[in-house]
Amino acid sequence: MNKTYLLLGSNMGNSKEQITIAVKHIMKQVGKILRISSLYCTAAWGNTDQPDFLNCVLLIETNLNAWQTMKQVLSIEESMGRIRTKKFAPRMIDIDILFFNKAIIGEPSLTVPHPEIQNRRFALVPLNEMAPNLVHPVLKKTMHQLLLDCKDTLNVKKF
Repeated sequence: MNKTYLLLGSNMGNSKEQITIAVKHIMKQVGKILRISSLYCTAAWGNTDQPDFLNCVLLIETNLNAWQTMKQVLSIEESMGRIRTKKFAPRMIDIDILFFNKAIIGEPSLTVPHPEIQNRRFALVPLNEMAPNLVHPVLKKTMHQLLLDCKDTLNVKKF
């Protein structure tokens, strides 16, 4: 069995409901959810002229490999109405693979660990809640250390 951490985010429609729907799809199409972080509210990152996001992190146990997981995640986003327009645009749902086991994958279609984890408090805060001692396989730092070192100043607060 493979373990993967997924980051869910939404800032369109009823974001809490969108995340709940995504979680149900993930249970059906990806695997067993072992843990879910608290929901966090964060100002939009990158393009700040849009509604705040709700985010959470899931720890999943799956029989799928990383590429199959990515395919299912993209399918869930599409089925929920995600339309990719421009980078950092508002979205109904966004599902990112943060970690997949201790794998290091650098392909055009899949990069694991997610290359921006260390720069984004909205990912690090829920990761730190769930797994403060989880070690980033490339940076060799725990989530707690990465959060302490993070230069991102966006406020991340429990919803």
